Amino acid sequence: MIKTKALKFNYNNQVSFNFPDISLNKNENLLIIGSSGIGKTTLLHLLAGLLQSNSGSINLYGQDISKLTQHQIDKFRGQNIGIVFQKPHFVNSLTVKENLQLAQYLGNKKDDSRIVDILSSLDILDKENKNPKKLSQGEKQRASIAMAIVNSPKLILADEPTSSLDDENCERVIKLLKKQASDFNAQLIVITHDNRLKKHFKKSIKL
Repeated sequence: MIKTKALKFNYNNQVSFNFPDISLNKNENLLIIGSSGIGKTTLLHLLAGLLQSNSGSINLYGQDISKLTQHQIDKFRGQNIGIVFQKPHFVNSLTVKENLQLAQYLGNKKDDSRIVDILSSLDILDKENKNPKKLSQGEKQRASIAMAIVNSPKLILADEPTSSLDDENCERVIKLLKKQASDFNAQLIVITHDNRLKKHFKKSIKL
């Protein structure tokens, strides 16, 4: 169960965002859509515990993360939340596999067989020993998805995953994200300005 109530966030007391309440049952996915500057990424960062709200509550799977300390939030995120950032976050001195192992270590997990399973399902197992800088744009995106799901999260958050893609690749990426969420028993929340994604979600919120 994912539930937010009366979420507000201020940047330097100048830019203020009031967000609509979210209520998602198990197995439900959500599209959050809105134009640039409306606070989409801010909302994603609040849901991920990367930002602290000024008021309101965020309840994820029975835990109100707005009441946790930063250390507790970091631990909760590592165990329960996977994030597909708008720009890939890799340690470029490490291989793809080593990046995934690092993500597992930070989540207090270790399971090389899961890494193999995920890279195989994303069709990039042959890239496991490559440096992320040497991957194509599409391969980087798949590796980013692998990073997001390697710790078996309950929730996958994706920030503008299709914004720079043509129609064909837009379809491929959103179907891939939905399939990975389904295959690995996770919920998916996508935040975007891309109206093409509406048809892929039964539930959506407009900011």
